[in-house]
Amino acid sequence: MKTILVTGASRGIGRAIAEKFALGNKIILTGRNKAKLKETAEFVNKNGGEAVVVETDLSKPQNVVTLIKNLDISRLDILINNAGIAVVAPLEELTLENWQRTFDINVTAPFLLIQKLHTIMPKGSSIVNIASVASKDGFPNWSSYCMSKFALDGFTKSVREELRAKDIRVINIYPGAVATDIWNTVSGEQDLDAMMKPESVANLLFAAVAQPSGTVVEDITMRNLHDF
Repeated sequence: MKTILVTGASRGIGRAIAEKFALGNKIILTGRNKAKLKETAEFVNKNGGEAVVVETDLSKPQNVVTLIKNLDISRLDILINNAGIAVVAPLEELTLENWQRTFDINVTAPFLLIQKLHTIMPKGSSIVNIASVASKDGFPNWSSYCMSKFALDGFTKSVREELRAKDIRVINIYPGAVATDIWNTVSGEQDLDAMMKPESVANLLFAAVAQPSGTVVEDITMRNLHDF
């Protein structure tokens, strides 16, 4: 049984990842919506896994520190930093509060989790950061989101080189548009049916960490076939 921590596990990509890894694993599920986390946990428990629900708000760094301190584990095999938010607004409407909150969830939380938890990760273990194609390209009105994902990308690539000597694999996944609740915060019509499904990201992630311990798939970009 492997111990896996998934942030943002209440819905979307995080839930799909937890469900994919359910069989035979202990999965620590974090998120802000306890009711939704319990739904994810119910699936995990019914499908051969052991779920642990931790309700927390990763926008506050102290909450991340508390989460780490309260984890009752001596070993972590896979850390999946999936939690993220997108504040979509023109530059002149973007508030400092939203800018900082985006950075804290999308960058500071993964930093703290990796910094503190890599010490209990064995050789051949994996850290996976869910980045975005917005780690590579800028998009109008998405400046705070792109800022955070560019930062996460640079952090991931640097930490990868530090942890390589410890035989800990660090993987970055860059999805294009995925049909998740994040689009509820975006104005205008969104064709969710034309987007990738969360399960596609989960399947790819599962395949990446299933590679032999001496093999790492470092940077994975995935898009809908007809995205341009």
